[in-house]
Amino acid sequence: MPLPPSGNTPWPPPKLEIPHADMDVWRAWYAGDTGHLAQVYGGPAAYTRNGVARAFFDVDKRRAVGGDELRMFWGQEPSPGQQAAKLHIPIGGDMAEMSANLLWAEVPQVTVDVDSTDKATAASTQAQIGRYLDDRGHAKFREAAELAAGLSNVYLRVVWDVELRPRPWLDVIPATAVVPEWRWGMLAAATVWRELEPLTDAGEVWRLLEYHTPGFIEYGVYRGDATTLGMLMGFDDHHETEFLVKRTDAHGRQATGVDRLLITHMPNVLPNRVWDGVPDTAPLGRSDYAGIEPMMDGLDEAWSSWMRDLRLGKARVVVPQEMLDTNGPGNGASFDLDKELLVSVSGFLGDDKSMKDSITEVQFAIRVEDHERTAKALRRQILASAGYSAQSYGEEGSVAVTATEVAARKEESLTTRGLKILYQRPALLEVLTTMMWVDVKHCGAKKVDPAAELTASWPQAVQPDPEATARTLSLLESAGAISTFMKVKMREPSWDDAEVMEEVRRIRDDKSAVPAGDPFNTGGGEPNEEQPDDDVEPGFDEGQGEKLDEEPVGEGSQPTLAA
Repeated sequence: MPLPPSGNTPWPPPKLEIPHADMDVWRAWYAGDTGHLAQVYGGPAAYTRNGVARAFFDVDKRRAVGGDELRMFWGQEPSPGQQAAKLHIPIGGDMAEMSANLLWAEVPQVTVDVDSTDKATAASTQAQIGRYLDDRGHAKFREAAELAAGLSNVYLRVVWDVELRPRPWLDVIPATAVVPEWRWGMLAAATVWRELEPLTDAGEVWRLLEYHTPGFIEYGVYRGDATTLGMLMGFDDHHETEFLVKRTDAHGRQATGVDRLLITHMPNVLPNRVWDGVPDTAPLGRSDYAGIEPMMDGLDEAWSSWMRDLRLGKARVVVPQEMLDTNGPGNGASFDLDKELLVSVSGFLGDDKSMKDSITEVQFAIRVEDHERTAKALRRQILASAGYSAQSYGEEGSVAVTATEVAARKEESLTTRGLKILYQRPALLEVLTTMMWVDVKHCGAKKVDPAAELTASWPQAVQPDPEATARTLSLLESAGAISTFMKVKMREPSWDDAEVMEEVRRIRDDKSAVPAGDPFNTGGGEPNEEQPDDDVEPGFDEGQGEKLDEEPVGEGSQPTLAA
C-alpha cells in the first residue's frame, strides 16, 4: 500500500480497529494506569462500546448473558457521594518485565557459520556483531521483549547517523505505530507513522508517514484531524520535517542502498486466539494478558475489598447527642474522648441509663485470611494462564535451594521462555543481518560479511549447581565413562573446543609436574610410565590407548588404537 493520497482518509486504517482496540486494553494493564483502565472498560472510549468490534464478534465474546455488558470492576463508577477507592496491583507490568528478564537477562551468543565465509572474515564479522550487542543494543532488545509480552508484538527499525554513532543502532516501535503489509505471513512492507507537534490550536493533527519497502523509504506529511489524514503537505511546511527536503528526491523517496526492509517484526508468541478470523492479523502475536483480563480485574477487586475492610475496621465511638459539648452557635458540637473525669449523668439519657451504657463502640472485623487466600489464588491462576510459575513471581519465598529444585519450581516459566525464544531468535538474526548491510553501506565497516549465516543460542536460565556437577563428574570418572575433554566441557558449557582443549592441556601439565620426593620423575606413578600426548582430538579419552588383555574373538587382526 503506497502512501495514501490527500483527502479524508481514515487513520489509522479501519482494518486495524479491532487489534488496536485490544492493544489499547492491554496497554492499560501494562502501564497500570487506573484512569486508562476505567476508560477502556467504562468511559466514553470503552472497547465494549466499539461498534465495529461489537458487530464482528457478535458481542457474545465480550458481553454477559442477558444483554448487559460484561461486568468489570474497573468499569463501575463509584456510588454518588462516595470517594473512589479502587486500588490496582500492577501484575500486568510485572509479568511483562519478568518475561523480558527471562529472555534478555544475559546477551545471547551469536556466532558466524564458518562454512558461509572465510575464517578471518568470520572472526571480524562476529567481533562487529558483538559491538551491535553492547549495552545499548542489549537494552533495546530487552525493551522490545517487554513491549511484545504486554502488547502482543513489536517492530525493530535499523537507523544510522554517523554524526551520532559510528555504527547503526536499533529503534523500538510499538505495534500501534505501524501499518504492516504481509505476504505469506512475512512482512513485505510497512508504514510507520507518528504525530508531529501541532502548529495551531485549531484541532489540526500533523502526521509523518514513512512507507518502507526493500531499498526505499517514501515520506509523506499530512495535515488533518484526529480521525483523518487530511491534505498532503510539503516537507518544509513543518519544522520537524524540513530535514527531509535534502534527503529525498522529487517523489519524496529516499534510497536506503540495502535491498531489504529496515523494519523487522517480532511477535510475542503465536497464534492469537482473540483475533482468529480477523483479516491480516494472523502474523501478529498474542499478548500475555489475552484472556486473563477478567482475572486481573478480579485481583484488583479483591485487593480493594481488603483495603476497604481496613478502612471500615477503624474503631468508632457512638454517643448520644446530649453528651456532645457545644462549640458555640454555628460551630457544631464535639465529644472529648481524652477527658479524664466524666460524671455519670442521668435524666437526659433516660431514667435507667447512664453515660457508660450510652457509649457504643463500633469496630468491624478485618477478613485478612479470606482476602489473602483469594488474592493468592487469583495471582497463581493469572500466572499459570500466562505461562509462568509462581516461583518466578517470588511466591515461594527466598529460601536457598539447589539449581535442580529451582528449575523444577520454575518449569512452567522455563517452558514459556523456550517458546518465546522460537520467535525472538529469527527476529534477532534478521535485525543483525540488516545492521551489517547498513554498516557496510553507510558506516564504512570493513571485513564484515553481511551475507554470512548466523546462529544464536541463549544461555541457561538456571545455572547448574557446581556441587551437583562435581558429584556427577566424579561418578562418571570412577566408572571410566568420561574423558578429560568432556569433563571440562560439562563444567564450562559456554566454552568452545579451543578453550576446552587449552584447559585440558593445563590439567595435564599440572598432573605431569614432578612432585616433591620423586627422584625418578614418575609424577606419582610407576617408573618410565608413558605420559599422555597433548596432540589429541577433542573428546578423545587418554585411557583408550592401552592394549586389550584378551585377543579378539574371530578372524582378523586387532585394530591399532592411537595413543
